[in-house]
Amino acid sequence: MTARTFESELAGLLSSLDGKSRRQLAREIATQLRQSQQRRIASQLNPDGTAFAKRKPQVRDRKGAIRRTMFRKLRTAKYLKIETSDTAAVVGFIGAVERIARVHQFGLRDRVQPGGPEAQYPARQLLGLTEDEIEAIRDAVLARLSA
Repeated sequence: MTARTFESELAGLLSSLDGKSRRQLAREIATQLRQSQQRRIASQLNPDGTAFAKRKPQVRDRKGAIRRTMFRKLRTAKYLKIETSDTAAVVGFIGAVERIARVHQFGLRDRVQPGGPEAQYPARQLLGLTEDEIEAIRDAVLARLSA
């Protein structure tokens, strides 16, 4: 099911809630989505379940060096923010990391470091809805409506 189909399916149900209830529901859903996105990014998986494209071998990689996972800081709540209203729940990146996330999300060209060489980055979908997340949203909405 696509996000648009899902949105239209629940639009009628959500119209029966008052503004305060919709805002509370949006915050609950956005919080769940952020946690789910953080876990998926930590596991280095795209929303469709495939693994992220592997990193290129690092030139300065020393034997015995500590290997860091990609996007370790990027997935923290400091950068992965939620915004809610009575009409929307948004999970996204803010500030300077928004550009980094966009480059990886869409597989764009960018400088490796300021003033350094440009590189073509493979697409790694940091944000996106999985089938489990869509089901969790549906369950949260139905639970709110039945209460």
